[in-house]
Amino acid sequence: MYDIEFLDLPPLTCAAGEVHLPGSKSISNRVLLLAALSHGQTTVHDLLASDDTAVMLTALKQLGCTVLQDGDTAVIGGLGGQLIERKATLFMGNAGTAMRPLTAALALLGGEFELSGVPRMHERPIGDLVDALRQLGCAIDYLGDEGFPPLRLHPGFLKLDQAIRVRGDVSSQFLTALLMALPLVARKAICIEVVGELISRPYIEITLKLLRRFGIQVEREGWQRFTIPAGSTYQSPGEIHVEADASSASYFIALGAIAASGKGKKGLKILGVGADSIQGDIRFVEAARLMGARIDSLPNSLQVSRGAWPLKAIDMDCNHIPDAAMTLAVMALYADGTTVLRNIGSWRVKETDRIAAMACELRKLGATVEEGADFLKVTPPGQAGAWNPAVIHTYDDHRIAMCFSLAAFNPAELPVRILDPKCVAKTFPDYFEALFSVTEARDDQIPVICVDGPTASGKGTLAALTAHHLGYHYLDSGALYRLSAFAALRAGLSLDDGDAIAEIARSLPVRFKGDRIFLANGDAEEDVSEEIRTEVAGMAASRVSAHPQVRNALLDLQRSFRQLPGLVADGRDMGTVVFPDAPLKIFLTASALHRAERRYKQLISKGNAITIAAIQQDLEARDQRDMSRKAAPLRPADNARLLDNSDLTIDESLGLVMDWWQGTRPF
Repeated sequence: MYDIEFLDLPPLTCAAGEVHLPGSKSISNRVLLLAALSHGQTTVHDLLASDDTAVMLTALKQLGCTVLQDGDTAVIGGLGGQLIERKATLFMGNAGTAMRPLTAALALLGGEFELSGVPRMHERPIGDLVDALRQLGCAIDYLGDEGFPPLRLHPGFLKLDQAIRVRGDVSSQFLTALLMALPLVARKAICIEVVGELISRPYIEITLKLLRRFGIQVEREGWQRFTIPAGSTYQSPGEIHVEADASSASYFIALGAIAASGKGKKGLKILGVGADSIQGDIRFVEAARLMGARIDSLPNSLQVSRGAWPLKAIDMDCNHIPDAAMTLAVMALYADGTTVLRNIGSWRVKETDRIAAMACELRKLGATVEEGADFLKVTPPGQAGAWNPAVIHTYDDHRIAMCFSLAAFNPAELPVRILDPKCVAKTFPDYFEALFSVTEARDDQIPVICVDGPTASGKGTLAALTAHHLGYHYLDSGALYRLSAFAALRAGLSLDDGDAIAEIARSLPVRFKGDRIFLANGDAEEDVSEEIRTEVAGMAASRVSAHPQVRNALLDLQRSFRQLPGLVADGRDMGTVVFPDAPLKIFLTASALHRAERRYKQLISKGNAITIAAIQQDLEARDQRDMSRKAAPLRPADNARLLDNSDLTIDESLGLVMDWWQGTRPF
């Protein structure tokens, strides 16, 4: 997950490969609660790991439920319809799929509970659910604004003789909450009557199908009346698998429709959800086909590729795909006319006011947008004007972040900045990693920051921090020379044998993971991080790097680290030889004395006995050797920024680099 302030997406060109989707949030949280309310133990497979499911799991543990987790499998010990803990303060984050059903279940089971969440949760209406529960005799107080969380629940006196009336035109989660909670008290048949039109009906279908898996057969008369049979009791199915998230599939369906596949490739294969899905958002496939996508739907997978291009504008009632319809709004940027999305009023009460938010961010990109109480009309930049580089505000809304990543395919080849990319953790923590695994960009569009400089200038520390700050890959090119020398010595070669060392360097089986460096050794991997970071290893690397044939052998390997979304590379010739087209090149230096003092502190801390004068003498000798070698001598690139950090802290140096980097961006 990219836990950073912003993520810059370079212009993307094509997409192909396979995507494994995470489990459905809607199914995951329903299954967790149903398992907790049931008699018996339930093993839940393919559970979504996200902020929302973490909220639910934490709440269930607070209520006395046993939870054993191993990867994406959780074993839930059911409470048998009874609470062990009858008093708790529960934090629900921004998880509506946890807040609404837990409120209903706890209100009916009795006890003293407070439920709260993030500020946005306290803006999401819950009054219609509370009104319905109060009809039953539940005691619920508002701790803030009337009709909104936070809530306090008290034991009440239940009255189950009359039908319960609940509005259906604000959120389907109110009805879902009642359907899941009422079997706990169904000593006699209980009827629910929906007032007004029921929106998001596919989510109610998910609820009904899952209730059947746990032994509850709800009787339905159209979409207006639901009856919980007398004597209903939750029973664990033993094991249950969570389907992959159909809403998350929408981004990759759209990706396949927008992006060319590339030579010899056949589009995108989306695994984990398909024609057999119980989720309403699988009908996004129909909408994408209307816009021109080619989609083959199999029982548990989808194969998607570009069909009509540009995409076809559509006018659609989206009540049946409320979450996935947001993806259509971004697909509309690539359409041949104006797209209208209707009956999306529920967007107003989601993680943010999604109609207003989508309209604002689409306009930033150059689209002409008209918004109404329950509709959005989008005319693409190609007709309304030119595409603009944009900084996308995500409103702490995972779906906005994921939707607008697709704008990186814009024909103007402009980058897109996504603020707060970690908000995708709500449902798809590895979304951007999955996106980059199946997309490509031209090499010259993948940004590189080069940090060159002499030994002990601090370039490795600065480069690694810069990479972390931007979410970019990091290349310690010096490690490759150290590894080459290490492998040569291990093979019994002389460090003066440039040809033999080049042969080793050409197929160096190296892998970087964080600050650790691994070298393949047969079928295993060896962590050589400490061995190649000694002073002796550094001196050996300096000798090896003087061989032109070794530098040439490592050139392709170094350039292979240029991967999405970007790279920060440090070394001696990153800006002059390896990445001469890098948009930002930095030559980092400090006086020999300052560098010697820094290195002295490092060596002393490791128990090495040495003097500052000896270190300075060695550094000056290395500088001379590096600057006078025939192959790629150490020198600033012609357009490099010079950064003398003799008197700067690392944070001050990082601040300068980030300012310079921002100056290269079009935002």
